Amino acid sequence: MARLLSVNVGAPKDVSWQGRTVHTGAWKFPVCGARMVRRLNVDGDGQGDLAGHGGEIRAVLVYQLQSYRHWEKQLGRNDLTFGIFGENFTVDGLPDDEVCIGDRYRIGEAEFEVTQPRVTCYRVGMRLGEPAMASLLVAHHRPGFYLRVITEGHVQAGDEIVQTRKGPEELSVADTDALLYLPDRDPAKLRKALNIPALSPGWRQSFIDLADAQQPAQEPGWPGERAGSQQPRGEPGWPGFKAMRVARIVPETPAVASIYLSTTDGTALPEARPGQYLSVRLAVDDAAPAVRSYSLSSTPAADTYRISVKHESHGRVSSYIHATLHPGDLVDIAAPRGAFVLEAGTRPIALISAGIGATPVLAMLHQLAATRDPRPVWWIHVAHDRAHHAFADEAHALLTQLPQAHEHVYYTAEATPHPDEPYVTHGRPTVPTLTAMGIPADADAYLCGPPAFMDGVGSFLRDHGLAPERIHTEQFSALPAINPGVTPTVAVRPHQPPGPTGTGPLITFARSGITTRWSPAHASLLDLAEACDVPTRWSCRTGVCHTCITHLVAGDITYTTPPLELPEEGTVLVCCSRPTTEVVLDL
Repeated sequence: MARLLSVNVGAPKDVSWQGRTVHTGAWKFPVCGARMVRRLNVDGDGQGDLAGHGGEIRAVLVYQLQSYRHWEKQLGRNDLTFGIFGENFTVDGLPDDEVCIGDRYRIGEAEFEVTQPRVTCYRVGMRLGEPAMASLLVAHHRPGFYLRVITEGHVQAGDEIVQTRKGPEELSVADTDALLYLPDRDPAKLRKALNIPALSPGWRQSFIDLADAQQPAQEPGWPGERAGSQQPRGEPGWPGFKAMRVARIVPETPAVASIYLSTTDGTALPEARPGQYLSVRLAVDDAAPAVRSYSLSSTPAADTYRISVKHESHGRVSSYIHATLHPGDLVDIAAPRGAFVLEAGTRPIALISAGIGATPVLAMLHQLAATRDPRPVWWIHVAHDRAHHAFADEAHALLTQLPQAHEHVYYTAEATPHPDEPYVTHGRPTVPTLTAMGIPADADAYLCGPPAFMDGVGSFLRDHGLAPERIHTEQFSALPAINPGVTPTVAVRPHQPPGPTGTGPLITFARSGITTRWSPAHASLLDLAEACDVPTRWSCRTGVCHTCITHLVAGDITYTTPPLELPEEGTVLVCCSRPTTEVVLDL
C-alpha cells in the first residue's frame, strides 16, 4: 500500500542566484499534523512563478521515496531531506513508470487526479546545488508529477494512498515525460496522450504540435506568448554567409533606401517566404565585422533580393549603408530565415505596421497581390507624413490588384488634407477608428513596428476577439526575454562583457548588435549573452526544454552537455553549447 510520508510547504521567497534575484517557492519543508489541501494548493504553501507552477492543474507536486534513494546513490549525497525536490507530497510508492495520467487517488479526506509530469525547471537544480538536475530528472525517467484536487480535505503524514480510478489509455508519467522531451517518439503513445481528458492544457498543446510534426513552440506551462524563434522547416538556402553583389540602391524617402542584391554568378536564389529577413555582415570600420538583420521588402525575383534600410542617426551600420555602400559592392549575406511569415489559409488578413515596420508586411502584400488572393485584406500603416511614407504608391498599387482590399493610412504630423487619397487620415489609429474598420474576429493579423505600437494594436485585437495565436508580431530588436522566476530589473542596453577581453572566436549577437570574443570563462553561449545583457530565453538551462533554441546564422558549436534531443538543423540550444568557430546568433 502506498503511503504519504511527508507534507511539505513553503512560501515564495527571493533567492540570490548568479548575480540575480529569483522569486521561488522551491524551498519546501515538512510540517507536522494535518494540513488542508484546497483547489489551488496546500495551506501554507505557495509558488513564486504561477506561469510554470501551481494553479488548479498543478496544485500539488508529488515525489517518491524510491527516487530519493536513487539520487542519493547517483549524486553521492546523504543530505536529501524531504521537500528538497520542491514536492508537496513525499510518498512511498507511486513510481513514475506505474502512475498514469488521469489516475485518481484518495489521501486522507482529499481526492486527487494526476495531470502531468513535473515541468523541467532550473530551480530544482538551484535547490539541490546540482545545475544539471532538470536534465537528469528526464534522462533517468524520474520527474515526479502534479495533482489536481478533486475533493478538498485534510491530509497528513502516514495517510494511506488508495487508488480510486485508473486513467484512460494507461499512459504512465514516465512515458508522458519521455514523449515530450526525448527522441524516437512512439506515435501510438502520442495518440493515447491526446485521448486523456485529465492531461493539462499546456502538455496537450505540445502534443498537438508534435502530432503535426512540429517542435513544441514553447515549454508547456509557461506564458501564452510563443517563443517565436522556431525556424520554418526546410533546409537553409546556404550555410553561413556568402558574398552577394549590390545591384542597385533606390531611395524611397529621405531616410529609407532599398538595396537590391544579386548573386555574383547569376545563379537562381532560393525562394524566401514573405516576412523573412536577411542577415547582412559588413566591414564598417577597423572593428570586427558588424551583423544586422533586415526584412525582405518584396517578393524575391529569381536573381534578386530586396531589403530596405532606414538611416538611424546614431546607427553605425545604417549610416554606412546610406553613405558608403554603392552598386557593385560585395556584401556578405546569410540565407533568408525567420518565423514571421505569411501563412496559407482562407481567413481574412490584417497587415498592420508603423514606419520601417512596413517592410515584412509589404513582402506579404506582394505575395497576396501576385496570386490575386481572394481573402479580405486590411492594410493599416502609420507614418510621420507623406514625405516619410515609404512605399506609399507601391502598396496602394498592390492593393488595387486584390478583390477585397481595405486601405487605411495615418499621418501623425501632417494635417494637410489628401482629397485624392480618401484612405489617408491625420493622427493615429484609435479604438473607435480600428473598430470601424470591421476587422473580423477570425482574421490573421501581422504586426510590425515599435514595441509600444504593437502592444497597443495587439491589445485592441485581443479585446476585439482575435485569438492570441492569430496575432503575429515581428521585432527588429532583440526578442523579449523569457527568464522564469527572475525578478525584473531596469533594462540595460547590450554591451561588451565585463572583465578581460576573450581570445577565442568572435561571437555576434545579431539582433542586439554586439560582437565580442569568446572566453572560456563563460560556461555557455547563454552565459556570454547574459554577461552582455543580451535578452535571453530559457527555462531548464540544461538542454531539455528547448526554450533557449536560437537560429545559428553562421558558425559551428559543440555541446558541453549533450541535449536529450537535438534541435532542428540551423538552430542551437545556447544554454549548453560553446563555439568551435566564429558564430553569429539571432539574439
